[in-house]
Formats: sequence, C-alpha cells, structure tokens
Amino acid sequence: MYIPTYEDMLAAHERIKPYIRRTQIRTSDYLNELTGAELFFKCENFQEPGAFKVRGATNAVFGLDDERAKKGVATHSSGNHASCLSYAAMLRGIPCNVVMPHSAPQAKKDTVRRYGGKITECEPSTSSREATFAKVQAETGGDFVHPYNDPRVIAGQGTCAKEMIEQTDGLDMVVAPIGGGGMISGTCLTLSTLAPETKVIAAEPEQADDAYRSFKAGHIIADDAPKTVADGLLVPLKDLTWHFVKTHVSDILTASDPEIVDAMKLTWKHLRVVMEPSSAVPLATILKNPNVFKGKRVGVIITGGNVDLDRLPWMKG
Repeated sequence: MYIPTYEDMLAAHERIKPYIRRTQIRTSDYLNELTGAELFFKCENFQEPGAFKVRGATNAVFGLDDERAKKGVATHSSGNHASCLSYAAMLRGIPCNVVMPHSAPQAKKDTVRRYGGKITECEPSTSSREATFAKVQAETGGDFVHPYNDPRVIAGQGTCAKEMIEQTDGLDMVVAPIGGGGMISGTCLTLSTLAPETKVIAAEPEQADDAYRSFKAGHIIADDAPKTVADGLLVPLKDLTWHFVKTHVSDILTASDPEIVDAMKLTWKHLRVVMEPSSAVPLATILKNPNVFKGKRVGVIITGGNVDLDRLPWMKG
C-alpha cells in the first residue's frame, strides 16, 4: 500500500491548477453567534462539477501517461466522484465509465452524462457496486480511479486544506464529512505537515456511522447498505483512508438526519449557498457539540452542492 506524501499533494496542486477553482471562503455572523465559534466555510460546491472530488479525479486523470489514458478511466460512485471523474476525462478527451446505484440523485446522474460519462446502474449496496464495477472494468480496460482509496485521489483532495490554511491565516480545527474518508485523509495528509497544531475532526451521519464505530473499535467496521439523507456518505473506510483516520483524526462526531437537514436549511438561509445534505453534516455536529468548538477558529469544508431541487429533504410527499 502506497501512502501519499505531502510532496505528492504539492505536485497534485501544480498538476490540477489549470483545471480547478481556488474556491472562496464564506463566513456568517449569524452562524458564528449561533455556534459560539468563528466558522470559515470552504465552498467546494463552487467547483465546476459542484464538488471537491474534482481535485482528486483531475489529479488521477492528468497523472496518467498517454498510453494508459487511451483506454480511459472507470469508477464506482454514488454521484460526485462519478461527475468529477467524467469532467476530468472530458477535459483530457478520454472515455469514462461509471457504476452508480440506481437510487443516486437524478441531478448527479444528469451531471455525469453531461460530461460524457457512461453510467451502468447497480443496487444501492457496497457489494453490488463492487461486483458490477468488476464487470465494467473487465469490459473496458479503463484505469480504475477509486473514489477515495487511491493515493492519487487523496493527494488531490489534500489540496483543499492547503488552500484553506492559506486563505484563513490559521485554524484551530478543520471539520469535514466522512464516508469513505477521501477528503478527511487528504486533509490529514496536508495539515499534519503544514499545520500540525490544527485538529482534524470528522463528521458523520448517525444512520451511517461505521467510521465512528471503526474509530472507537480500532479497526474497520463496514456497513453494506446504510440509509441516510446524506447520500454521499454511504461507503465504508478502506485500508488507505483508515491509515489516515486512525493516525491523524482527533475525533469523529455524528448527527441525526433531522439535525443534518436543519443544518442544511441554516446554511442555505444564512450562508446563502446551495449545499447537499452530506455537506451539512459538519455544521450539524458543531451545533450538537457547542463545548467542543466554542471560542475556536474552525474551518468547515462544504464538500458539494449537487442536489435534486425537486426532491429536497424538507419537502413533504
């Protein structure tokens, strides 16, 4: 297992600079007052494909040599990684095949197709996703870019924390959502060298809390098909991301689905940005644990903004 280094992250940042946005930091006096903390929101929902995963995907795609790139890339994803890999492949002019659960939000499927990705649907479980993907990859021969358990992807995701530290002049803590652990791993990779005094806290839905249980148990515990409003956080940790979680994460905090939806509403109203449920989990955990964050300078990574506007979680029916 190759563990990416700080130098890999720096190289990734140079490689992807022409293709990504240096997303802005947003603040809210109201949310600061509500939480008792000074919150700095890194708006990765403002990336062209609407999610932070464009960083890791672009690093992987543009790191391929020309011979390997000819066969394109392939992956499995509930949505944002599929969209971002399709986008990066489109920029390089190579094919992209993705396996997605049939329950994935239509907005995310539409984005994949808009960027030229070819979708094969599967059941909404990790086992079905991986079995279907094995068939697709055997047929296409594309380079497998794992959504998170890939050194190239983790190095790319780590560029977000680098920018955040540069834009905020130092933070006491950074909070990001955790599903498979790609963003958290990249954040740990960067901050452990660039700002080792900054704590990394992961935020997870109560209804898909396998990372929390893994953290407490000291080994990976994987759920096959959890159900939560935070559809981007349904996948389990893998060996590479578990390395960063167990080594560098200070704590994992959880929030219920109603708390996540309430936090999502708050940010739409007071931060005035569109974020998906998975991106609201950090604020939900901050609101739930005020004593942890009170008086601190806290970076919050808004990981994505791809939502189905016809099926918002607070709509009835």
